[in-house]
Order: sequence, then structure tokens, then C-alpha cells
Amino acid sequence: MKRRLAGAPVRVDGQVLDLDLQLLNRAGQVLVSANDGPIGEATLAEQRRQADLAADLANDSGLDDIHTRDLDLPGPDRPIAARLYVPPAAPEPSGLLVYYHGGGFVLGSLASTDPLCRLIAAQSGLRVLSVDYRLAPEHPYPAGLEDAIAAFRCARSQAASLGADPELLAVGGDSAGGNLALVVAHQEGATEGPAFVLALYPVTDAERGGGSRELFGTGFGLTAEFLAQLERLYLPNGVPSDDVRGAILRAEDLSGMPPVYLATAGFDPLRDEGEELVDRLRASGVPVVARRFAGLVHGYASFTAASAAARDATLDAASAVRTGLVLARTANQVGRRSTERGTRLF
Repeated sequence: MKRRLAGAPVRVDGQVLDLDLQLLNRAGQVLVSANDGPIGEATLAEQRRQADLAADLANDSGLDDIHTRDLDLPGPDRPIAARLYVPPAAPEPSGLLVYYHGGGFVLGSLASTDPLCRLIAAQSGLRVLSVDYRLAPEHPYPAGLEDAIAAFRCARSQAASLGADPELLAVGGDSAGGNLALVVAHQEGATEGPAFVLALYPVTDAERGGGSRELFGTGFGLTAEFLAQLERLYLPNGVPSDDVRGAILRAEDLSGMPPVYLATAGFDPLRDEGEELVDRLRASGVPVVARRFAGLVHGYASFTAASAAARDATLDAASAVRTGLVLARTANQVGRRSTERGTRLF
């Protein structure tokens, strides 16, 4: 019945679009119309409002038992609003995921990512700290990145007050937030940085064209035209030649990164650059779990209530964070025991 309603399968680049997402698109043109048109001052406020309202699409039932607490973190320019999610069975201290929402550095908020953070907290059993970083065009690059770095450093220094283990911190995000998570981990380095990175369909190389940006540039949600508008608002002068943090794929050395889980969507303009980053990370000796969910579109973590495949992909990511921090804890314990034995021997 779904197939009859949705129409013939959509096949591109050897991939078949998820039936639930195809049906959703046919019913309400959700994947096509959301990102059409220029971004002006009046439309930007409405688009931000719609992004918050659209969060209901991902509002899974049974997640009301996740405890939440709103707080302010010290920021470089102003306090940074944040929201802490604590699953009912989480021990104290537990691992903590510092999470940055998507939205092209222009859209998104604590409200828009609330259902996703609840789902990640419930599946992973970890605390999640959602960060409301500054947005372009009011605050172009590097304002959002500076907030992201400040929020992680605050989580590290104030881990006890958050009920977290400072040695078991991860960073994560989707789309633009995935970019911020990767850059924070890269900048903070192996000694002071997070133990794990979760990046869902991240933007990694601004101002590029061709490839998946052309192949999936229309008809699958995030359009190439809208993506270019968002990048111009975030990076009005382009990627600085002396500061490539706005395009982490261009970083010269990625060898200090912690383990990374990076997921791409088959029908996503950002697919290729995400997978190119996977290749570069692996070439630099960074442990990477790379997943391509071939039938899904950009932003699939916001369609978990509508698509079983999108929900499964999102749960896979949450489980990966939990596993990554379990492995980090084991490595820390082994390291401490080795140090103690070395002290006794010498």
C-alpha cells in the first residue's frame, strides 16, 4: 500500500530512496519545499520558527522520563544557553555527549534538537548537553565555533556539576553541528580534547560544487542553492586562507583526532565530502566507524518518527557513542594499571 501511494521507487547513483521518506515527501512535499527560496531578514525569522516546529516530526513517544535542566555556560561574548539531558538509569558520574545542533550555522536551537537529544540520551544511557551556539548572519564565523569550543571546555572543567566523568566526554552534532564537533575535537587535541566524536552527515568543505552536491542538489530536502546561501551567511568572506577551521577537510594534519563515528546519507548533497573526510582520517591513523545509510536524506535524524530506517540509523549513532566511551573507559583503566605497575617496578 505504501508503494502504491508513494509511486515508483526513486533510484539515483545505485541507491533507492527510503519508502517512508518518499511517501512523506509525496504526502506533504516535506523534503522539497522546506529549503526553497532566498533567505531574507523576514523569512529567516519564519524559517527559524518552522525549524523549531518541525522538531515534532521526530518526537518519539516514551521519552518524557528523560530529566532536563536548562543552564547557562560562560561564553566568549555572552552566556551560552544549554540543556542537560539525564536518562533515568544514568549513573553518576557517567559519560557526557556535548551536542551541537544542525541548521547550516543559521537555523536551529535547543528546541529544534530537543527530540533528537532525548532519543540519543535514552538509547546511549549517557548524559547529553545540548549547546545553543550563536548563529549567522547576526554572528558569522567564527562566533558559533568559539561558542562550541567554550561549551566543551566548560563541560570539561565543570564535569562534576554536570554529573559527568571528565575523562568520558564526547562531542557530537548533525550537519553544521557535526562540523563543529569535528573542529572542536581537532582543535582541542589528544590531551585536552574529547574521547569520541559523533558526526551525522557533517559539512566538511564549504564552497565546493559537483559530485553529490550536484547529483542530489534538488528534490531531496537540502538543496545545493540553499546550502550555498547558508555557507555565504556563515562565511561571508569565504574560508580564510590562514584559518581552515570552517572547512575541516582542508586541515593539513588530522592525526591527533580521537575515534570518530561519521555517518552519511545516500541522497545528501554533503555525502561526498563526509566520506572524503573519512578517507583522510583513516590515512592519518584515526580510528573511524563510517556508515552510509544509502536510502536516507540529509537531516534523517529529524525524521525518526516517520521513517523506521531513519530511526534505526539514529539509534545506531547513539549506540556508537556509548560503545566509544566504554572503550575509552577501558583504555583509561588499562593505562592507569600500567602506570601503577611501572611505578612499583621502578
